[in-house]
Amino acid sequence: MSAPVGGSRPFLNRRLAAFGTTIFAEMSALAARTGSINLGQGFPDTDGPAEIAEAASRAVLSGLGNQYPPGPGIPELRTAVAAHQQRFYGLPYDPDTEVLVTAGATEAIAAALLALLEPGDEVIALEPFYDSYAACIAMAGAVRVPLTLRAPDFRPDIDALQDAITPRTRLLLLNTPHNPTGTVLTPAELAAIADLAVRHDLLVITDEVYEHLVFEGSHTPLASLPGMRERTVTISSAGKTFSFTGWKVGWVTAPPALITAVRSAKQFLTYVSSGPFQYAVAEALALPDTYYDAFRAELAAKRDLLADGLAAAGFEVYRPQGTYFITTDIAPLGEKDGLAFCRALPERCGVVAIPNQVFYDDKSAGATQVRWAFCKKTAVLEEAVTRLQRLT
Repeated sequence: MSAPVGGSRPFLNRRLAAFGTTIFAEMSALAARTGSINLGQGFPDTDGPAEIAEAASRAVLSGLGNQYPPGPGIPELRTAVAAHQQRFYGLPYDPDTEVLVTAGATEAIAAALLALLEPGDEVIALEPFYDSYAACIAMAGAVRVPLTLRAPDFRPDIDALQDAITPRTRLLLLNTPHNPTGTVLTPAELAAIADLAVRHDLLVITDEVYEHLVFEGSHTPLASLPGMRERTVTISSAGKTFSFTGWKVGWVTAPPALITAVRSAKQFLTYVSSGPFQYAVAEALALPDTYYDAFRAELAAKRDLLADGLAAAGFEVYRPQGTYFITTDIAPLGEKDGLAFCRALPERCGVVAIPNQVFYDDKSAGATQVRWAFCKKTAVLEEAVTRLQRLT
């Protein structure tokens, strides 16, 4: 018999050995297998504006973007992104040198981390963190240093952040509005973070994909603060704002030197993507304020519907300030393990959720926390609430 391929050496390299199938894939498969309502993975169950879908159709049928688009993104979308940053935040960006289009925000995060980090560099990130952060930091050979947001308010401890900075710290990775907790960083918190970044000469990557889903307070881009524009890579995308998550259209705004660095990594990941959809997203970004206001109001109502239902079912509910996720604690139900709870929930109630512990390095910090997505039809949320009453 021939020797096994690779001998005894595992195929997956050490940097990624700790990362198996994502919890989202596991729970979505569980939902499909059991016929459960999927409040786990964060995707809407309705499409976004019809006129934007029609814009994508026109682009495909007229041949726009069906072949490779320009590496940095089509000029129309880069111009629209720059106009969006100016319109909502008063931040001027040159569409030719300070905007880069990516395959969603996930690729933007990967490209930025791969471009800006050397092996051994330390990255401070808000914990719990979106799972791709840990994987991308590992792929870059860097070291993640969590700044834990703790229940019930999930606010960043600025003194702890100061203590976490070492001579090896290269970069801060922030997510606001924050997934999964729904925390929106305040101007005072952002100012304190900016002060530390400037004093320690740190780069900052900000993931702002939920920028238009703030229900309490307002979203302030870190790049708008003194001393931050020149050191901040700002990332956002169309998926969450316009409910076309499958199109995978994201973008980066940053000074030319940082954009050049990120583009250098991005070109060897997807090279280009989402050609016809880029034209549609360019139109979407120009939608009137009434669209953004109505979308936010609709999601706020759904948040309240699900939050009230979860509280009635016996969960401790941490009502989010933004995003379309609610974090709850299962301890009042007599439960101690969120992962076991979520794996059993479809058989108990016909509902799927995500255990927050997978977003923590310190699993004990999120052991009893469970995340629910409310970006679903009202009737679906109402049925989920009804099913969850079986827990009481």
